[in-house]
Amino acid sequence: MSNSNSYNPDLDWTQVRETSKMLILSAIQVEDMLNEADLSVNTLTESFTSIVEHMQAINTHLLALDSCKVRDEAIVCCSETTDKIQASIIAFQFYDRMQQCLQHVTSNLKGLSELVESPNRLYNPDEWRQFQSQIRSRYTMESEKLMFDAIVQGKSVNQALAIKNAHQEEDQSDNIELF
Repeated sequence: MSNSNSYNPDLDWTQVRETSKMLILSAIQVEDMLNEADLSVNTLTESFTSIVEHMQAINTHLLALDSCKVRDEAIVCCSETTDKIQASIIAFQFYDRMQQCLQHVTSNLKGLSELVESPNRLYNPDEWRQFQSQIRSRYTMESEKLMFDAIVQGKSVNQALAIKNAHQEEDQSDNIELF
């Protein structure tokens, strides 16, 4: 690859190559943030696991004691805390979903960069259809596929989002899908 760039253009400079560089940069930035976020989520997961284990131990110790008002209130607190922890763990599903979506985005950006950078592929409609087919095949939720189809059909971003949102309202199971 040439050292030519928009600050130092030469005869080899092209908008396509500059576009490709910016697509790769965007993909790398998203991947880097996902890697950093994974460290935080792993710490939270380990912490929640430890808290659950400690709550179970506390509950076991309390159950071994003679029944009294304080013991019974403490058992209720353990139960409520365990429920809150379980709700928090379920909330982590959003992170899993977001991470999968962002991994798709980075993969798509890299693939688009490779396609745009290759003149033989750039001007070949079959290559574009194959690339679009690969993108669509990665989607696991029907709402994502509908949004993709809308964009490929030439609908506006707002129209595509409206289609996706309407489908999600019809099918709330998309919101709790595990990966």
